[in-house]
This record gives sequence, structure tokens and C-alpha cells, in this order.
Amino acid sequence: MKYDSVLFDLDGTLWDATQAISYSWAKALEGEPDIPAPPTTGELEQVMGMTAEDLTATLFPYLSLERRMELFDKCCQVECEYLTAHGGRLYPGILEVLETLSQKVPLCIVSNCNIEYIPSFLAGHQLHAYFKDWECIGRTGLSKGENIRLVMERNHLQRPVYVGDTAMDQEAARLAGIPFLHAAYGFGKVEGAPELRSPLELLDLV
Repeated sequence: MKYDSVLFDLDGTLWDATQAISYSWAKALEGEPDIPAPPTTGELEQVMGMTAEDLTATLFPYLSLERRMELFDKCCQVECEYLTAHGGRLYPGILEVLETLSQKVPLCIVSNCNIEYIPSFLAGHQLHAYFKDWECIGRTGLSKGENIRLVMERNHLQRPVYVGDTAMDQEAARLAGIPFLHAAYGFGKVEGAPELRSPLELLDLV
């Protein structure tokens, strides 16, 4: 077997939650005097995978860092409550991939998100049984590459592969010293990496 485990990015790799996030952020930002309009679904797609600081700087460049983070925390609370209750949109084939692969190798998630986001994904779609571990910048304060290494070390993974949709994911895998597969069906563009046009293609590689 080529890989002994699979580590996944979340947004643009396992699901597309932009519509649900757009709806929940509009609710959270309602009545805020310095927000003329909430981010559109298209604007949110452009910032998926960024850290909170970079994401809010892109969406709200006219606000101070303190104010941006205040709004981000408020949005995340409403967002995670909504996602836990309603979920997002799983990419076609993801359930089959998780069911099949989890019987063969450990599966984990590493994402640049707040601490409640991955639990919201797992709860919203009842996926806890498929994943051995997860980590995020919101819990550790570490970069994605460092969090990949952390998950590898505590689960004793020797030959993992990281699956993600952006160049940031590719760089994180490089820094962690592991192979990378590009989820080309997601949001980002990547050069020089093997492509998955569908999640189901992963079944032939693991």
C-alpha cells in the first residue's frame, strides 16, 4: 500500500459550505454599522483556507485587526451553530470514499479554521466514526504544516498523504515532508501536483 493514512483539508476538499456560511454570516453581521453588506458566496470562496487574520483582511480591509477579529468570532459562533444543525454540501462521492478508506487506513482532518468548525462538520453530517483525529490553527495556534506534523506524530503515521485544494495546502504538505494530492474539484488552483478530478479517484490511490 502506497500510503498508510490520509489527511484531508476540509473546505474545497470534503465539502463546500460557502452557501451555509454566507447565510449564517449575513445573520451574524445584521445591524453592524461598519458592514455595508455581508460577504457574498463568491467572496467567501476566494478566502477559503486562509487564516482568520488573512481572511478578514481580505473581506474587511477597511477595519482594524481588533474589529475584524471581533466580527469574525461573532460570525464563527453563528456559523458553527448553523452548520452543526444543517451541515453543508458534501462533494459527490465523499461518503463512499470515507466509508471505504476508513476501513483500510486512518483518516484525519487538518484545516486552517476555528476550533468549533471541524466538530460542526462532523456533527452536521454524522461523520465522527470515519476520522481518527483532527487538528486546526484555532486549537493549536500552529501553521497547517506544523499541525500536519503534529497529527502524524501523535498517531504514529509513517506514510501519510495530504489531500487539499489550494496552493497553501500544497505548501503545507511540502513543509510537513509528505506527498500532496490536489482536489481539483475544489476552490483552488495548484501546479505540479497529481490531480483528483473527483473524490472517488482517491480510492484507486490508497
